[in-house]
Amino acid sequence: MKAAAGTTPAGTASEDQASRWVQRMFAGIAPRYDFVNHLLSFNIDRGWRKVLMQRLAPVLAKPDAKVLDLCCGTGDVLLDLQAISSGRVMGADFCHPMLVSAQAKTQRKGFTAPLFEADAMQLPLRDGALDAISISFGFRNLVNYEAGLRELYRVLTPGGVLAILEFSHPPGMLMRTAYGLYSRVMLPAIGTLVSGSREAYAYLPDSIRRFPRPGELQQMMAAAGFTNAGYELLTSGIAALHVAQAA
Repeated sequence: MKAAAGTTPAGTASEDQASRWVQRMFAGIAPRYDFVNHLLSFNIDRGWRKVLMQRLAPVLAKPDAKVLDLCCGTGDVLLDLQAISSGRVMGADFCHPMLVSAQAKTQRKGFTAPLFEADAMQLPLRDGALDAISISFGFRNLVNYEAGLRELYRVLTPGGVLAILEFSHPPGMLMRTAYGLYSRVMLPAIGTLVSGSREAYAYLPDSIRRFPRPGELQQMMAAAGFTNAGYELLTSGIAALHVAQAA
């Protein structure tokens, strides 16, 4: 299947419709999002987040670094960043109920990260405002991947780091077959049962299948102006961590 130019939920015919669909879908599952997420990933996502923190460690160690966790959802990665960062960490998402959950979670943990509501396609930030951006399992939901990368490039300072942690496409036949069966059959069934949202967990595997392969996303990052674009496959390619720098 050819990779989509951006997320295309069933029944949407424009980027605006796709954006509003995704926003509404996440608003509907926000109350159960954490529980379902960890259940469906068997908590493997915690290990993936540790790798993300390791790759961002040089930036996070700088006392004046400005770091944005974009598409922050309920704040798991935001908390990880704050726990080890010496600089300023912020979170942003375009789904208000997700931000409400993130705020409650950070307050329970004793953190006070600034949160703001914003669309990744048009961030309310000046050029070169950030030293690093992390996006965990949110980039796949952008309505236009190439335009999104250009916007992220715009708000990064020269040398700034972009780290995208996202579901991917296992290259090995055995893992690809097993994961395909899980994502097409078990994931929608369990997700629907626990969250009550059939459309959300039918959308998830479909959006993964349509998402660019790691090499394709690497090329998109380079085309947007990023340098040193690379990726590493995690858990036999179920996920991939893409890291690049703004020129």
